[in-house]
Amino acid sequence: MATKNKLVQWTPTEVKEELLKKYPPKVARKRAASILINEALSNTTPEIQANVRTIPGIITMRGCTYAGCKGVIMGPTRDIVNIVHGPIGCSFYAWLTRRNQTDAGETGENYMTYAFSTDMQDSDIIFGGEKKLKAAIQEAYDLFHPKGICVFATCPVGLIGDDIHAVSREMKEKLGDCNVFAFSCEGYKGVSQSAGHHIANNQVFKHLVGTSDAGTTGEYTINLLGEYNIGGDGFEIDRILKLCGITNNATFSGNSTYNQFASAHKADLSCVMCHRSINYVADMLETKYGIPWIKVNFIGAEATAKSLRKIGQYFGDKALIDRIEAVIAAEMPAVKEALDDIKPRTEGKTAMLFVGGSRAHHYMELFGEMGMKTVSTGYEFGHRDDYEGRHVIPNLKVDADSRNIEEIEVEADPKLYSPRKSADEMKALEDGGFEFKDYKGLIPDMDKGTLIIDDLNQYEAEKLVEIIKPDIFCAGIKEKYSIQKLGIPLKQLHSYDYGGPYAGFKGAVNFYKEIDRLVNSKVWSYMKAPWQENPELSATYVWE
Repeated sequence: MATKNKLVQWTPTEVKEELLKKYPPKVARKRAASILINEALSNTTPEIQANVRTIPGIITMRGCTYAGCKGVIMGPTRDIVNIVHGPIGCSFYAWLTRRNQTDAGETGENYMTYAFSTDMQDSDIIFGGEKKLKAAIQEAYDLFHPKGICVFATCPVGLIGDDIHAVSREMKEKLGDCNVFAFSCEGYKGVSQSAGHHIANNQVFKHLVGTSDAGTTGEYTINLLGEYNIGGDGFEIDRILKLCGITNNATFSGNSTYNQFASAHKADLSCVMCHRSINYVADMLETKYGIPWIKVNFIGAEATAKSLRKIGQYFGDKALIDRIEAVIAAEMPAVKEALDDIKPRTEGKTAMLFVGGSRAHHYMELFGEMGMKTVSTGYEFGHRDDYEGRHVIPNLKVDADSRNIEEIEVEADPKLYSPRKSADEMKALEDGGFEFKDYKGLIPDMDKGTLIIDDLNQYEAEKLVEIIKPDIFCAGIKEKYSIQKLGIPLKQLHSYDYGGPYAGFKGAVNFYKEIDRLVNSKVWSYMKAPWQENPELSATYVWE
């Protein structure tokens, strides 16, 4: 049985050495910088190598720039037609592979169930596909008359030089009442899907944000940034916010609409969930429109309560603060009841989390509530500030890959800039311990001696499981079945394995029950890992 009979306790140094042992020397040196043993330092955070290209030949868990742009950021929008310009292979992703849920609302506009693609053929690659793209935009407009059409470039389009931006400008002028704009998000363009997030958000900010004054009406308005409504998380967060009397003006970008993006400048506060995918949008909203931002986390019951209280503290209205406390008091008994039931069975068990930016960090809180320990974790596409905190940003070197991604320079809008609080009010909050635009990163919340690994690959994942034998492994679909064949349950935290929601109070209850079933299921005792059944094949490199 893979989850029992653990080996003699390995030290973190020994585990790291074992992970690197099979690599050629040059590869081992590179990977060593991305495998960090968390050590308590008095004045600084340990430094990890992150946001660098995957070493050729290694089977990474990452996605590409196009996946980050189309799949993560723009995919969850419901009333914008997203046309993928390229061969149908990558265009499969036009139909999404994540479980972003939508509510069509009063208008009934919901294009997420459609796959829009130019389906480029060999002749289009040879002679160019701009005419085909124009025809696709026209056809989509004639069929649906959407407020906006977005065009996404796949790798071949970048290689042959189709000018998707010129085509989009031409069609926008021709159609008149439809905002058409494009994304140069060729898959090869960046280190990982993180580059796609940046490209998508830049274009949305340039072409959409601030173009409409028809914002959501209500008190205490916020923008919720970096929430993608996987498994209905956004619905659960909206339910809680509504109970508290907080108005969610715009979500970037789960179940989002064209008008939400366009009126994002109307909010009083931006709340950032996934720091990696969208922190720069929060900065730009503050610089251009005067909207301050805070880091929040609605994954975990205690984290949700803490985030709600922080929002209440920002607005400073006693009636709002009292209402938030009443909602927390009403929601927590069900959470406690579920936790009291499952905790005797989950206490002391171990987890590994290797997910996208911020999710690995967020879910540590949920596992902590269950009494489970995260023994190793890391991001697929994190940057150093996601690991070490925002204080490292000024010292980050801009490399060639980063220069591929446009950095938008914004300044205060002469008409729309309006500070939400005076300088004295902001200072009073900060003097009272309130933290604006702050994120301390993943590393400070990890125990001493735990392993933090950036861009974990297939080989390292299997070796970690063999050595440490966690009770559960959390990652994505690419890793799911290979890990489960080792006798370890894997929970997808990218698409939730058809479960969820896991955000908020009800989401925490759902998560407790699912993890309890996974880590205590007897089915894993019938699995035998390859190293238990047969001796491992051995070989040597030609240079040895």
